Amino acid sequence: MTLETLLDTAPVVIGLHRATLDDLIQVARHRRPVVVDEQVLARMKPSQEWLDGVMDAMKAGEKTAPIYSINTGFGSLAGRKAFDEPSDTAELSRRLVLSNAAGVGRYVDEEVVRATMLIRIVSLTQGHSGIRADLVETLAQMLNRGVYPAIPEYGSLGASGDLIPLAHVAIVMSRSHTGEDEELDSGEAFVDGAVVSGIAAMAHAGIERLPLGAKDGLALLNGTSFSCAQAALALYDAQNLLETAQITAAMTIEALMGFGDAFIDELHQARGQRGQIEVAARLRELLAGSGLVDGDAGTDPVRQPPQDAYSLRCIPQVFGPVKDTLAFAANILTNEINAATDNPLIFPSLPSKRTLKAVSGGNFHAEYVAFAADFISIVVTEIGNITERRLFRLDDGTLNRGLPDMLVASDQIGMDCGYMLPQYLAAALVSDCKTLAHPDSVDSIPTCANQEDHVSMANNAGRHARQIVANIESVVAVELLMAAQALELRMRMPATAEAAPGPASLASLALLRSTAADDGRPIDHLKQDVVLYPRLRKAGDLVHSGAVATAVNAAIGADDDAPGG
Repeated sequence: MTLETLLDTAPVVIGLHRATLDDLIQVARHRRPVVVDEQVLARMKPSQEWLDGVMDAMKAGEKTAPIYSINTGFGSLAGRKAFDEPSDTAELSRRLVLSNAAGVGRYVDEEVVRATMLIRIVSLTQGHSGIRADLVETLAQMLNRGVYPAIPEYGSLGASGDLIPLAHVAIVMSRSHTGEDEELDSGEAFVDGAVVSGIAAMAHAGIERLPLGAKDGLALLNGTSFSCAQAALALYDAQNLLETAQITAAMTIEALMGFGDAFIDELHQARGQRGQIEVAARLRELLAGSGLVDGDAGTDPVRQPPQDAYSLRCIPQVFGPVKDTLAFAANILTNEINAATDNPLIFPSLPSKRTLKAVSGGNFHAEYVAFAADFISIVVTEIGNITERRLFRLDDGTLNRGLPDMLVASDQIGMDCGYMLPQYLAAALVSDCKTLAHPDSVDSIPTCANQEDHVSMANNAGRHARQIVANIESVVAVELLMAAQALELRMRMPATAEAAPGPASLASLALLRSTAADDGRPIDHLKQDVVLYPRLRKAGDLVHSGAVATAVNAAIGADDDAPGG
C-alpha cells in the first residue's frame, strides 16, 4: 500500500470506545491510518495539568518532594531525588530513552511495530500518564506516514514495561531539548524497506521530532505494549488457524471414511463443555452431505465397531478446549490493549488531603500477557499435535482404509515418495513447538539491584507464540494438501466412486486446485513426485489468510466469522 493510498483509507478512530482486536489488525496488518479523537485528548488533560502544577511549583522555587520519574532516578534509584532544577526534567527523560535503547537481535516485523504503536497510543490516552498530547499525536502521524522504528526482538523482561523495545520507538520520535542530536542518538527506522536514522526517517515523512518533558520519557517506555502486540497478533492468527484446522480435519475424516457417531450433539451435550459442543456442531456442518462418513444421529453406522482413532474421533474434545482457551486469552488481551500500564499513574481525582496524585504501582507487570501468550502456545501446539497424527494415518497404507501408501498411486510402487516428506516436515514443526511451548511465564530473573525481583518474560512468551502459530499454520497447510489428495484418490476408487465428499470439502478442494503454487504451476493431483515446497508455501498462504474458511463458508452458506475472513 502506498502512502497516498494509506492516507485515503478510512481511519480507525481512537476514541472513547474500547479498541478491539480487529482495530489492531486493521492498523497493524492492513495499514489502516488512525485518528485520535479530540475527546480522548481532553481526557488526558487533568493528569497533564496536575503535572504542570508540580513543575510550576518547582520553577517558583517551592520545596518539592521526590516524585518518581519526575525528579528522581528510576528502578532501584527511585527514592533518590535527582535534582532541584526544573529544566533537568527534560534531560532526565531524554537520558532514560537513550540508556534504554539497548535491544539486540533481528528487527521485528512491521506489523509488530505498528501494533505496538497503536497499543501505546490507546494506553496513553486513558488519561493517567501525564504525557503531552502532541507526543501521542506524533505517534499517530508516524503510523499514518509509514515511519516504522526498527525494534530489535530481544530485551524486554515483560515487567517494568517493555522498556527496551519501546525505547527504540521513543528515540526515533523524540529529540534533545537542545535540538543537537547526533544521527546515532536518533535510533533507526525503515524507509522504503531500508534502515535509516530516526532523524532521516522523520524528515522523510515530514514529521517533527519533539523534545520530552517531565515524565514523558517513562510514559513512552513503561508499559506492556510490545509484549501485548506480539500476543495479540498470535491470538488473531491462532483463532483463524483453528477455523481452518477444523475444515482440514473434516476433509481427512471424509478421506478416511470416518464415523459420524463421534460428532452427534447428544454426546457432547452430555459433557457440557461449550467449546467441545461448538466444535462438534461445526464438524457436523462441515461433514453435512458427505457420502463418505459412516453413520450420524439418524442413521446407524454400517461398519463395526463404529470407532475411529483418537486423532479423528476426539477432535471436538481437543479443539473444543483450544477454542475456549483462545476465547479466554482474547478477553485478557482486549483488556490489555485498553489498559493504562505505565508507572506512576496520575489520578487528580484522589481526595484533596492527598497531595501526591502520582500513584506508584505495578501495572507494567505483564503477567496477564505472559499467561495469555503461554496458553496460546500450548493450545496451538495441540492443534499441531493431533493434526500431525492424522497426516501419519493418511500416509500409512495399513491405517488409511485402502488408500495407497504415501498417497501416491504410482505406476511403479516405490518409485515415488508422494507425501512421505510433508509428514516429516509436520513432525519437525510440531517437535519444535513442543520445545517453544514451555511456559515463559514461570521464569523470572531479578534485575535492577533486586528492586525488580519478579518479572513475567511476556515478550519471550509472545515471540514464541507467534513462532508456534506460524509453525502450525504450515502443519495445517500440509493437511490441506494431503487431505485433498486423499479425497481425490478415494473418489477414484471403484468402491467409493459414487460416494462424493460434502460441499465443504469440495469447496476446499476447488480452492486448492484453482490456486497456483509459488512457482506458477498448478497445485494439481500428485501422480508422480514433483518439487513440493512451492505448493507448501502457497497452501500456507491460504491457511494464514483465512481464504480456506471464507471459501467453505460461502459454499455452505455459513457466517464467515473466521478472524481472517
